[in-house]
Amino acid sequence: MFFDPRYMIFMLPAILLMMAAQAYVSFAYQRWSRVLARSRLSGVQAAQRLMYAAGLNGVRIEPVSGRLTDHYDPRTKVLRLSPGVYEGQSVASLAIAAHELGHAMQDQEGYLPLRFRAALVPAVNIGSYLGWILIIIGLLLRMTDLAWLGVLVFSGGALFALATLPVEFNASARAKRLLTDAGIIVGDEESRGVNTVLNAAALTYIAGLVTALLQLLYYVTLVAGIGRRDE
Repeated sequence: MFFDPRYMIFMLPAILLMMAAQAYVSFAYQRWSRVLARSRLSGVQAAQRLMYAAGLNGVRIEPVSGRLTDHYDPRTKVLRLSPGVYEGQSVASLAIAAHELGHAMQDQEGYLPLRFRAALVPAVNIGSYLGWILIIIGLLLRMTDLAWLGVLVFSGGALFALATLPVEFNASARAKRLLTDAGIIVGDEESRGVNTVLNAAALTYIAGLVTALLQLLYYVTLVAGIGRRDE
């Protein structure tokens, strides 16, 4: 099963889409990292100003190593920004900092899609390992019901990828609105840059969903095929 050529038939479109999405993210980030925002605020300064304007309390901002490693940790209430975003005064830096701040706002408000996605994490962590093991055992032992159980467990990854979309889209919408309302982003060019950077990031989550769905579809067709042969 590990060398099944059908797997590549299913996954090749997802691989190509993911490569294209990552290339687009890199291009958009590099392009708009060279454009300084007229506000001349760094990512951390913009995040601090937006936090104050939104009345967001109890959230710390820390630098984190790496490139595009920016994230918000709801467990510790820490917004972590990569060096290029933390110190950068570019349109790209402001867009990414505001996006991650959007997640902090979601957390404070108890945003339902974020809570739902967080609730899926334990099941997805287990299912990503247990699911394919059950599928393999079920196929090897011709236990179709066990294989289908593996498919069901494995499907949690696709559900998580689907649940991620509204969370990320909402964070980006908040970022655009916050930056504009606070006057940190001004003019059509800066607005276009923010939209480009955030839309590029959104494409990676769409590619992740496509990847998860195609992988799930492969296992569904594999188990269904074995089941038909056993009839």
